[in-house]
Amino acid sequence: MGALVLACGDTAGHRGLTALTERDEVEVRAVASKPGRTDVDPLLKGLDGRRLVIAGTDADLAAVVLRLMRKELLEEVTVGFVATSDSWVAELWGLPDDVGRMAEVALRADADPIPLVRDDAGGVLVGMGKVGATRGVGYCDDTTALRGRASAIEVTPDPDGGLGLIVRVIRRGVLGKRVSSFKGRAFQLGTLPIQPVKDGEIHPRPTSRWTWYRHTSDLRVARGVI
Repeated sequence: MGALVLACGDTAGHRGLTALTERDEVEVRAVASKPGRTDVDPLLKGLDGRRLVIAGTDADLAAVVLRLMRKELLEEVTVGFVATSDSWVAELWGLPDDVGRMAEVALRADADPIPLVRDDAGGVLVGMGKVGATRGVGYCDDTTALRGRASAIEVTPDPDGGLGLIVRVIRRGVLGKRVSSFKGRAFQLGTLPIQPVKDGEIHPRPTSRWTWYRHTSDLRVARGVI
């Protein structure tokens, strides 16, 4: 069936990309870092049943997944990922540390659904979402996750599916770090102005309200033992 590989940004010569190009039936297209509509959409029209492999950072993967969501292709396309830098996605998906094996999984592993997390600013979260030190009120579904101060808040898609996302509220004090964990379909935060970090990218504008929530369609992910 083959695969279309999107080599995002400065991936030329990276061992992960080399491992992909050594495989048969692989077409490689170079695209910009964090590629947008004009980079990705024309290539999606020519997938013809092939899987889509992204070689790049977590932010690159999120940018491509956003286009799949906007084009309503999440249920049709299997997505593989070869990380070219430190990656929360690779850890969440349980991908091998060796880039050669990671490339093999991206191209050959069966599709496994993982919740796709969206935000109310129109973006998606595929790896790690973070909020720094803040004070406010946060809810995971109907459960109060925060009332008062937090040193940090972390949100990830639930790699086991579940309700959709995992929330960790971190507090640091004289007795050390305390982490409260929650699982749900949505996390809503009302707070002092913050700039959330999504897959390593800082949201460009301060906001006092933020929501991460599970999308109606999951992401079809190539992962697991082959």
